[in-house]
Amino acid sequence: MDNQYDVVIVGTGVAGLYAALQFSEEYKVLLLAKRELTLSNSSLAQGGVAAVLDKNNDNYKLHIADTLIAGKYKNNLSAVEKLVTEGPEDVLKLKEMGVDFDKEQDGELSKTLEAGHSRHRIVHHKDSTGKEIVDKLLSIVEKKPNVTICNNSLVYAIEKVENGFCVCFLNNDENYQIGSNFCIICTGGIGRVYKYTTNSAIATGDGIAFAYMLGAKISHLSRVQFHPTAFAAEKNRERFLISEAVRGEGAVLLNCKGERFAFDYDERGELAPRDVVSNAIMLEAKKTNSESFYLDITHKDAEFLKERFPMIYGKCLEEGVDITKDKIPIFPCQHYLMGGINVDLNARTSVEGLYAAGECSHTGVHGANRLASNSLLEALVFSRSAAQDIMEHIKKNGRLPLGKLPKEIDIKGKPVQIGTRTRIREIMQDTYFVIPKLDKTDESYKEVDKILNELVSEKYEINADYVEARSLAIVAGIILDEVREGINL
Repeated sequence: MDNQYDVVIVGTGVAGLYAALQFSEEYKVLLLAKRELTLSNSSLAQGGVAAVLDKNNDNYKLHIADTLIAGKYKNNLSAVEKLVTEGPEDVLKLKEMGVDFDKEQDGELSKTLEAGHSRHRIVHHKDSTGKEIVDKLLSIVEKKPNVTICNNSLVYAIEKVENGFCVCFLNNDENYQIGSNFCIICTGGIGRVYKYTTNSAIATGDGIAFAYMLGAKISHLSRVQFHPTAFAAEKNRERFLISEAVRGEGAVLLNCKGERFAFDYDERGELAPRDVVSNAIMLEAKKTNSESFYLDITHKDAEFLKERFPMIYGKCLEEGVDITKDKIPIFPCQHYLMGGINVDLNARTSVEGLYAAGECSHTGVHGANRLASNSLLEALVFSRSAAQDIMEHIKKNGRLPLGKLPKEIDIKGKPVQIGTRTRIREIMQDTYFVIPKLDKTDESYKEVDKILNELVSEKYEINADYVEARSLAIVAGIILDEVREGINL
């Protein structure tokens, strides 16, 4: 590993990998994964990628309209237009790279329908599209001679230096300080700030915390999406998702009495956007005094379900539920973040040389609520734009000399108090879930702020426990502060 690179990319989900692939061989790139290379929210993405690929039955205006409706018209229209018009080319590039999207008998890409979409436009690989994309991209990135990949690399600080950054991380107990002219943060979501989430174990908002500490603008972090149909398994903090596509294929929502209820709350029923369905479940729970809810797709052909949803079928079987015969127990839980590190159309943050792409960023594409299967598309479009912008900058200005890197940070100290992260999760789960408890936000913010002040003022050992606790406290604090200040969600 060298001491200096043109660009350091933090995160190996779709955004990080696709960004790395854009750089031609004259650019030195360091790609850092917090743990295993394939552990990311991207790898857990089930449904697919939304893109207008059939101009005979679909068009950009319809996809834009669907995105705006789901986002409650709080979207950045320019970003939505960029996503929708440029995205199809990126999806076709994935196909060229060998991503095995499902096909019809005539060889055309199979397209499914998901909630909020007015057309069948989601291309997919069974029910594990994200994993298929990550695996294929990773296999190509690993062959690029200009990209150095390091897994098990816990980034604990990103500091600004003249003409670039110093990225500090631990790898196999070794402490590294790497200089870089540019940095792209692709660290994913914040799911672990909640008690239950569909996110991966590393989704603790680290990248957002680093950007915040660098002084970058953070926007609409309180725009948190709760997915209505996560498998309701009490013993697991990480709950696996019952994809939107299951409802797209005809699954119905049932309450504790076995009654359909979604149409009582919205004329679109089960195919209403996620926030609408999540709210409906919470209101129905209050009405029935029960949190027992189910998704039922047993009326569909058993072989079709096994073929279309092999991962969901297998996961449910592990929990003792056969989706071809049994109702699937579900309940809303944290799923996605629409806000994040504020970026422009080229994924630039407000800090010179710092970029962000994927779920950790706020492009404005999603508005107040993400339309299903727009997330992987956003990761592709804006990570490509980040890489292209960096290459253009270097071609125009040359490689500017980095300033002196700061003195190595002492990572020794006392251990973080056990239960710190758990307490933050309890606060967020209680105060800011599907229907927020606005009367508790002041009290909750003060408690989280106290935790953060202690973490940054005392001398703690720098390890995963500390970094993640600090990140969760920063993220939770920003969210609760936005809510208590009445910032427009």
